[in-house]
Amino acid sequence: MTLPAHVFGDGFRTQLTELFRWRRDVRHFDRKPVPSRLLRELLDVANLAPSVGLSQLWRFVLVDDPSRRAAIRASFKACNAQALSGQEPERAALYARLKLAGLDQAPCHLAVFALPDPEQGHGLARRTMPETTAYSAVMTVHTLWLAARASGLGLGWVSILEPAKVAAVLDLPPGWTLIGYFCLGYPAAEQDWPELERLGWESRQPASSTLIFR
Repeated sequence: MTLPAHVFGDGFRTQLTELFRWRRDVRHFDRKPVPSRLLRELLDVANLAPSVGLSQLWRFVLVDDPSRRAAIRASFKACNAQALSGQEPERAALYARLKLAGLDQAPCHLAVFALPDPEQGHGLARRTMPETTAYSAVMTVHTLWLAARASGLGLGWVSILEPAKVAAVLDLPPGWTLIGYFCLGYPAAEQDWPELERLGWESRQPASSTLIFR
């Protein structure tokens, strides 16, 4: 006898869509601490994300040490200056206003890494597409992002960094792949419209613009 799949009701699906809409890349944070119990609960939820071969190859690195945070901030500052210099004048002025990191405000910092060849999972499906290790780690980030939003928290992805520098600052084994450095905390303000769109950097296109038929 085949058991019926669990079906979620219309109300839940509506709320889930709202959660997707309200997921923001937060850059401005309240300095209020994130309760340690809540943080652990969020990481437990993130651990439910799918992974190639059930390898669970992600590693969360909580960064509390002030000297390590300062070194990460310095790397961001250097990379940010280079990114700003490469923009057209009008774009550069807008870019300077975006304040792309909450590194100075967010109470919680965490880096997410992917193991390149974990023993868990026995290598399933990685021979032809080894990049699925990184894809799996991104899935856990997205799961954390939604769980954080559902709990009233915001997550900000700091991608303007030197991966090798970050790994060295955090004293991690060679070969670990940096997926991203993240700021987590309570948003300073609630916005249902992405900041990049509000400031005119880019606008979201409809799903039809990304759909190809063959």
